[in-house]
Amino acid sequence: MCGLLGLICATESDAVNAREAVNAAMRCQRHRGPDEQDTWADGEVVYGFNRLAFIDLEHSHQPLHWGPPEAPGRYTLNFNGEIYNFQELRAELEERFGAKFDTEGDGEAIVAAYHYLGADAVKKLRGMFAFLIWDSQEKLVYGARDPFGIKPLYYAQGPGGIAFSSEKKSLLELSSTLGVEEKLDRTALQHYLVLQYVPEPESLHAAIRRLESGTSFTVKPGGTPELTRYFHPQFTAKTGDRGEALYERIADVLQDSVAKHMISDPDVTVGAFLSGGIDSTATATLAKRHNPNLIAFTTGFEREGYSEVDVAAESAAAIGVKHVVRTVTSAEMMEVLPLIVWYLDDPVADPALVPLWFIAREARKHVKAVLSGEGADELFGGYTIYNEPISLAPFEKVPGSVRKLIGKVSTKIPEGTRGKDLLRRGSLSLEDRYYGNARIFRDDQLRGVLKTFTEGVGFKDVTAPWYEVSKDWDPVARMQHVDLYTWLRGDILVKADKVTMANSLELRVPFLDAEVFKVAASIPLEEKLANGTTKYALRRALEKIIPAHVLNRRKLGFPVPIRHWLRTDMYEWARGIITDSQTDELFDKAAVFRLLEEHRAGTLDHSRRLWALLVFMLWHGIFIEHRIKPEIPEPVYPVKL
Repeated sequence: MCGLLGLICATESDAVNAREAVNAAMRCQRHRGPDEQDTWADGEVVYGFNRLAFIDLEHSHQPLHWGPPEAPGRYTLNFNGEIYNFQELRAELEERFGAKFDTEGDGEAIVAAYHYLGADAVKKLRGMFAFLIWDSQEKLVYGARDPFGIKPLYYAQGPGGIAFSSEKKSLLELSSTLGVEEKLDRTALQHYLVLQYVPEPESLHAAIRRLESGTSFTVKPGGTPELTRYFHPQFTAKTGDRGEALYERIADVLQDSVAKHMISDPDVTVGAFLSGGIDSTATATLAKRHNPNLIAFTTGFEREGYSEVDVAAESAAAIGVKHVVRTVTSAEMMEVLPLIVWYLDDPVADPALVPLWFIAREARKHVKAVLSGEGADELFGGYTIYNEPISLAPFEKVPGSVRKLIGKVSTKIPEGTRGKDLLRRGSLSLEDRYYGNARIFRDDQLRGVLKTFTEGVGFKDVTAPWYEVSKDWDPVARMQHVDLYTWLRGDILVKADKVTMANSLELRVPFLDAEVFKVAASIPLEEKLANGTTKYALRRALEKIIPAHVLNRRKLGFPVPIRHWLRTDMYEWARGIITDSQTDELFDKAAVFRLLEEHRAGTLDHSRRLWALLVFMLWHGIFIEHRIKPEIPEPVYPVKL
């Protein structure tokens, strides 16, 4: 797990002059890899790298050079992530092609696979990754990002060349070198205010994009990247196992995935995040089999109904692991939020990322990596909203003209009235109503707040391509498919990567594994939603693995008490952010203040909309106004146990 930067200049002379700029740009992502830092240049290419070492600590330094016997050093790798099947891949390459390796790490396996297998090599990689390979013979860079988007990769192109980086901040540092403007993307802003995150491939800076998950590319100096999507997930369970045979397959593949995700040097300790749900409990329970001294980490709040600490403590005791708890207060959230927004690069209005930052910081005192349960809901059908096609099925039998009338009637019902949203959503098709788990501003709400609101810009810009691919699938599979490309990679994995790496902590996600996905994609609808629960097949598979008290527990979803705090503890803080923000050309400040006052009075619950606005205003103050300057702490290191 590391931070990388690669600058591909138009000419060799440009590269010579840019090396110091790359070195400086790496400093703002030193938290991603505090163990080592290096820069390297060859021809038109300049690499910068920060290493967080896990495997082959004394070797496998990066940038990493490799080549076949006839062309030693032909390739140079910049790689962020972990390849969990690298040992098997190295053995295959040795047997089939006689490949030779100088290290014991996973990096050489990537480069050798690319040399012998070409672009298809990326399909062989089981892990999380973003990498760049410079081929000095062909004078091109080949790069790729993992299938689910666990690891980030930003890029920007201008007259000075093209640059790729694990952090957008580094590209902003190179803006003058590249010759690009630091201009706000107002379309991306509108998407953010609807979705609570900036969808790929956008960023809030118009000149900076993200390589999408499951995508590879090639680019030559002076050229434009040629992008290729290599991962095409399909939830099409037309044939496959059912019942006990399916549950055994799920249990077996999860045990195998967790075992591979525990890989590290003997001197590196891997722990686990533990909530009150089945996903993190399963990863912690299985991880304990490989690390008898496993430490589990939980965060929560003192307010009743907003903490899973008690359930997690019961789970920790049942599986026999040491348990570390970090409780977070409203004062701590207000103090640290600007710093977290700096780490995020783009705003994510998910309040859960704040307590995650605190528990990641606590975990880094003890371990260097943690396992977590992200991805289980998307793969196995875990969100309660996946039941919506069932609850709204009666509307499907109503003629289209009547459904439209129902939709018009719903607009006349006052906000906050029970049943209003049911009627509104029932009047819509799946494509028109579902765009992920977070729905912040509707268009009618946003028009009164966002001065730059553009008609025709909406969530369908993001979801339509994924609905088109899945048009013949069942509605729940289509929702899962949309979530893979929106909610998972836009919110869940962004906060998981950014907040843990902010604390120089590697987060590993065993559910988001190629082999696990193959099994999950084969699960039929009746095995996802059954007996009034979600993730039915997964729960059955875990019956003999996890403690009984969490097996059928209702998903809490890690709520954060901002609804209460924005009426009390956080009210003046929120007013101050709105007042100080220099965003008058973007927002109707009077309308924003009305939202705050209505929320404080209890008239309506505007907490999520307010949080989205507040997070953006902090982001704007940091990256556009340059008025807010968080104090960036030095990377933390674990204590000796």
